[in-house]
Amino acid sequence: MIELQQIIKPVATEFEQFQKDFAEVLHSEVPLLQSAIEQVLRSGGKHIRPLLLLLAAAACDHPNALTREAAVIAETLHTATLIHDDVIDETKQRRGQPSLNAIFDNRIAVLTGDFMLAGALLRASQTGHVGIVNVIAAVCRELSEGEMIELDNTLQSSCNESDYFKMINKKTGALIASCAELGALTVNASPEMTEKCRLIGQYLGLCFQIKDDIFDYLDNACIGKPTGNDVREGKITLPLIYALRTAPAAQTSVCVEMINNKDYTPANITHLLAFAKQHGGIEYAEQRLTEHKRQAVELIASLPDTPARAALLLLADFIAERTL
Repeated sequence: MIELQQIIKPVATEFEQFQKDFAEVLHSEVPLLQSAIEQVLRSGGKHIRPLLLLLAAAACDHPNALTREAAVIAETLHTATLIHDDVIDETKQRRGQPSLNAIFDNRIAVLTGDFMLAGALLRASQTGHVGIVNVIAAVCRELSEGEMIELDNTLQSSCNESDYFKMINKKTGALIASCAELGALTVNASPEMTEKCRLIGQYLGLCFQIKDDIFDYLDNACIGKPTGNDVREGKITLPLIYALRTAPAAQTSVCVEMINNKDYTPANITHLLAFAKQHGGIEYAEQRLTEHKRQAVELIASLPDTPARAALLLLADFIAERTL
């Protein structure tokens, strides 16, 4: 298994400074809000998005103070979206620990997320870099649309592969793509190089989300969320989409009835998970993940030969092979 420290190495100094800056900027004079912020910071995270941003900058030139600030902005925005996602999905655990809305309540969680979102937008404007402001504003719209598509699919009890990829492009791909794009922008990379970095991020973002969705079908206590949680919430993801499309009609109709009736009893969830596995859903999702990883790797390989390029290749492996 690839160690994250191997990937961080080319930007170790910048990454360490980012971590310090990120912890310092999340601060409020309101005691209750500060308490919620401290809980968020304790929950930790691998900081994959700011790491990608720093590596993209290093692959184009040398990361600078603006690069580090963009990394803080991106991770602040990401953290806000996680908090809001947990409220929308009524999720009680995040990374194996109680979510903010479980520890406090939805009101405090939403307001904390709003505070972080406003902080990201304010810091983006304070850079004075119109490109950074535009990227952050655009990705906020994409994230909202992605969540709305997912919610609509859940309410309608339906999702086809085209809708699935449209949703994850906006919900996950857009933010990861924007991180790679921001890295390039902060070092004044050419428009061609900036677009290449954005595409690398987009493909890696698709890999990341497909891997996350595969986890939901696996029995692994290390994942940090209950197996079958997505299905329990009525989310029809790629493994189940494929199985419903390809399995014999008699078996499919039973599953469709459960989904249409939103009949997600423990026994039915077990049945749907087993159905997806038995009819090649996991293998198909892995295949699509591999396709997107290949697209990312081809673009990374075309970057200048630097330690940052080598680290980006390792990052692609890490995202595809991660176990949680």
